[in-house]
Amino acid sequence: MEIWINPACSKCRSAVSLLDAEGADYTVRRYLEDVPSAQEIQDVLDRLGLEPWDITRTQEAAAKELGLKEWLRDAGSRERWVTALSEHPKLIQRPIITAEDGTAVVARSEEAVRDALGRR
Repeated sequence: MEIWINPACSKCRSAVSLLDAEGADYTVRRYLEDVPSAQEIQDVLDRLGLEPWDITRTQEAAAKELGLKEWLRDAGSRERWVTALSEHPKLIQRPIITAEDGTAVVARSEEAVRDALGRR
């Protein structure tokens, strides 16, 4: 199990605290420092069953600079979105937990973290 976090994020800290409290075996990836490649983002999206725009923080300054709200949200635009996420990792929703069963969750709530824990 791996969790992508930004240590400055309270939801990330809460998720890590819950994983610790449950004695989970996991690896922390500080994705702003260890930036995921476009392929890694694509792999996580596949595990999540989501599209890149579903995990994009559209209120971030970089999103506004790029004009993401105007970008098409279709299959033809998918690669453009994934590239933007890999080039601007602050745009990636957090935390994301990749579970041992090959799935992943955006763990912004205690329920989502517990869901990931149940997928061992």
